[in-house]
Amino acid sequence: QVQLVESGGGLVQAGDSLRLSCAASGRTFSTYAMGWFRQAPGKEREFVAGISRRGDWTYYADSVKGRFTIPRDNAKSTVYLQMNSLKPEDTAVYYCAASSKAVYSGSYDPRDYDYWGQGTQVTVSS
Repeated sequence: QVQLVESGGGLVQAGDSLRLSCAASGRTFSTYAMGWFRQAPGKEREFVAGISRRGDWTYYADSVKGRFTIPRDNAKSTVYLQMNSLKPEDTAVYYCAASSKAVYSGSYDPRDYDYWGQGTQVTVSS
């Protein structure tokens, strides 16, 4: 098992930057691929970004490509979501998730992730 705790959310203005953190505890962090999802009110949870176990492959939704990055630090058991040039449509609760899939290629399907954090709210004002 792995426990995930997100932090770093808040209220920012359009064009600002924000960095989310997801700290893991429990089983060895490096054995999991990691992803970030978000869910806005009335909408389904959607994939934002994913990263392979060693951090050598990253995947992004088209809506955030070029603005968001997903670095990870296995020594600190932490994955981040660096969000730049934020837009009001980025407003959502952001969740990190861990995947034990043997072959990970940035799955958009929440069912491919085994563990989830509690979420952190990001609000972008115009």
